[in-house]
Amino acid sequence: MSKADKKPFWPNGARLAVSISMQFEAGAQPERGAEGPFPPLDPKYPDLPVQKWYAYGMKEGIPRLLDLWDRKKIKVTSHMVGQAVDANPQLAKEVVERGHEAAGHGQTWSPQYAMTRAKEKASYEASIKSIERATGKRPVGFNAFWMRGTPHTLEILQELGFIYHIDDLSRDEPFTVLVKGKPFVVVPYTVEHNDIVLFEARHFSAAAFAQELKDAFDVLYAEGAMRRRMLSVSTHDRISGHPSRVKALADFIDYAQRHKGVWFARKDEIARWALESAGTIHEK
Repeated sequence: MSKADKKPFWPNGARLAVSISMQFEAGAQPERGAEGPFPPLDPKYPDLPVQKWYAYGMKEGIPRLLDLWDRKKIKVTSHMVGQAVDANPQLAKEVVERGHEAAGHGQTWSPQYAMTRAKEKASYEASIKSIERATGKRPVGFNAFWMRGTPHTLEILQELGFIYHIDDLSRDEPFTVLVKGKPFVVVPYTVEHNDIVLFEARHFSAAAFAQELKDAFDVLYAEGAMRRRMLSVSTHDRISGHPSRVKALADFIDYAQRHKGVWFARKDEIARWALESAGTIHEK
């Protein structure tokens, strides 16, 4: 294949896209029975330290992460739970004012998979209103609670003007699926590079997390010479916003930015590029 025939992988000839999520969730967790770093407590008792653990995400975590993105001159996607936005509207607004994407993550922490179609749609409509009210922006991307949507989710999202979702782990590049005969973008998510999984479940150190990201970057960057590749990284307000973990993220970003042709992109940017690009995979 000649250079003239080669399909562009990414804008401006970039070799690898790196997409970071900054989940905006704290303040929407249940008052009783919320998951946290402590032994489980009978939900009939208020779990006061768990609530403070979540509060750290808004008081310290998001502000510290926002400063990191500014220092490194990158933009991220923030999937926002509507109730978290309602509890912290000024911070949600600041996320958008700093150039980041506000995306949907449901209105509450109620799992979507158990909802009726009507209840599911009402939840997304409420979250759109919460995000628009605080930020002035209407979300076009979506992430379900633990990625578990329903058979109706994509149709509902399309009806509401969304163009992509991330609840798919099957590829290392974006692709489209047909929803009512129209292309809908999948911007794949991650559990392998997800701070909840690596810190809370596997007990990684911050240094091990940084190395995990670098190793994944190396493989995808090499593959990116021949095919479209994307590295997805997931951070959460109350987890990655701690000092040592921010340092680990900075270490990884510095490493990635020393390579040529790396595009740190918001997920809406990736989705729009996938819709317009001739090289995008289309699944039935």
